[in-house]
Amino acid sequence: MGGATAASLLPAAGKLPIKKAVLLSMLPRSLSFQERFQLARDVGFEEIECPTTPDWGDAERIKQASQKTGLRIHSVMNQAHWKYPLSSSDPAVVDTSIKGMQTSLENAAYWGADTVLLVPAVVNAETSYRDAWARSQERIRQLIPLAAKLKVVIAVEEVWNKFLVSPLEFVRYVDDFHSPWVRAYFDVGNVLIWAYPQDWIRTLGKRIVKLHFKDFTFKDRAAKFVNLGEGEIDWREVHKALADIGFQGTATVELGGGDQAYLKEVSRRVDQILAGEGLKIS
Repeated sequence: MGGATAASLLPAAGKLPIKKAVLLSMLPRSLSFQERFQLARDVGFEEIECPTTPDWGDAERIKQASQKTGLRIHSVMNQAHWKYPLSSSDPAVVDTSIKGMQTSLENAAYWGADTVLLVPAVVNAETSYRDAWARSQERIRQLIPLAAKLKVVIAVEEVWNKFLVSPLEFVRYVDDFHSPWVRAYFDVGNVLIWAYPQDWIRTLGKRIVKLHFKDFTFKDRAAKFVNLGEGEIDWREVHKALADIGFQGTATVELGGGDQAYLKEVSRRVDQILAGEGLKIS
């Protein structure tokens, strides 16, 4: 995925005031937490997103790695929401999901992160769109008091779960809570199959608290992960849209992992995106 040379399509349009982050899962698992954090810093990342960590020994080691390297943990990626969705009709599944989110919120507070990424619902043959909407909103409302107490935002993400399939619905879903503790975690790549990310960015506007950056190519109706600039996202238009809404949060790269050279190249490509140069990999 790495190694290609990026060519500017336009002159720099001004660097966006956005911090660039990497997923912990993109860093080599053979390294200790501190070594992984240091590697992320060395290749140019400013922040990191970590998964839900119920083992508080690991949570402490992650916190120490952050403190010793100066790489801030800005967000927690909740881990229980796919297998145990809040939209389930099974009380046992919902209970597991709620507990997973509680752990995620507690991790975030312990690490000094300000958001938890949540996939709010899963629509499938057993769960209708209407039920997914109503059930997930009811259960997120149960979590808002803890989020408020810990001062951690529940950041709802749009994914390939057959839910929140338009920016107007995403706006309504977030606004229904009437709470500053529920906002949007917008994934630039996840809407690409059927929509334009720049349109979603402008529609969601100030509701967006965090971003995921990824890229895709499409062949035979199948999406394939590729490095930034090697897919079909128009990064110049994404830059313009983010400038239009005045976004000043964090963008986390969500790609496959790799070695130091690969991660350094990913970091460089994010720099080009944020500078408004656009990416077109030849």
